[in-house]
Amino acid sequence: MEIPQDYLLSSYDYLLPEDRIAQEPARQRDGSKLLVLNRDNGGLTRSRFTDLPGLLPKNALLVANNSRVIPARIFGEKPTGGRVEFLLLTPLPLIRAHTDNGWNHATVEGLLRASKTPKPGTAVRFSDTFRLVAGEPGEFGRRRVELQWKGDLESLFFELGHLPLPPYIKRPDRAADRDRYQTTYADTAKTGSVAAPTAGLHFTPELRQRIADKGFEWAEVTLYVGYGTFSPVRCEDIRDHSMHAEYIEVPEGTAEAIRRAKAEGRPVIAVGTTSARTLEGMYRACGAVSEFKGETDIFIYPGYAFNMIDGIVTNFHLPESSLIIMLSAFAGRETILSAYEFALKNDFRFFSYGDAMLVL
Repeated sequence: MEIPQDYLLSSYDYLLPEDRIAQEPARQRDGSKLLVLNRDNGGLTRSRFTDLPGLLPKNALLVANNSRVIPARIFGEKPTGGRVEFLLLTPLPLIRAHTDNGWNHATVEGLLRASKTPKPGTAVRFSDTFRLVAGEPGEFGRRRVELQWKGDLESLFFELGHLPLPPYIKRPDRAADRDRYQTTYADTAKTGSVAAPTAGLHFTPELRQRIADKGFEWAEVTLYVGYGTFSPVRCEDIRDHSMHAEYIEVPEGTAEAIRRAKAEGRPVIAVGTTSARTLEGMYRACGAVSEFKGETDIFIYPGYAFNMIDGIVTNFHLPESSLIIMLSAFAGRETILSAYEFALKNDFRFFSYGDAMLVL
């Protein structure tokens, strides 16, 4: 049976010249271009991100993801001297440790890379107070390992680790990325994402103040962005795709703000696909707008009826990715692909450090 176009993976492909993938952030956080897309008529308007307060619908509630990126990529040595790279995938707040002889121990999930894959039981040393023991391999290169450390685990990662910049940024992380690959409103208590919620990278405290001064409300959720955000959809029929699970939190204050906005007929605007996924995942789990903590593996593709969001601020996403598929569910596949074509013709920059789009 022929697969309908909206369910065919290749329908979400587009030609992207490599030089359009942003390797550096804009000189100023809010200095990016902004493409405004009207879902109803497909209308497209070129603007600047600094103009966002004047482009949002009246009395809108913005909901942003406050998770904080951890320098999760860390390099160590095997007893043989061989170099090993480890990427932590378990969010810090979910790590449960026990102490033995002055050392903390916790089983976590991550990626291990080396010229020769470490066998189960292999010790990897990062410093005198930080090491791991490799466990059994799992799917897609994931490994369960036992971390062993003294002191504060978060401090060790921030001291020794590197920011896990996306694979399409073809350079090592630098000191400046510690600031720019992090939202200005990231919550230190919500540390554990291995990728930034990139739509939020454009917001400055000054821009947020201008948004507040215009009477817009701001609320926050947490989604710990996992490495799966870069995992391609591999199924020809996207309906066969199994989405990676991510841990989300919707606090009662945010749930109440959404309930109030809905009751008053005010639009809810998600800042980024992670915020949209959090809200729709919460609704699927609860059947209502409610406080929620837990995992979601929701996969949003055309045919999905959105329950929570009325608009979204987002960056431009990879071809055939679950993110461009989600946007197509929100605005229509042909509408989104036309917007991407317009962006390419008008010198917009793509992906994490690229320009933004407001879809209403």
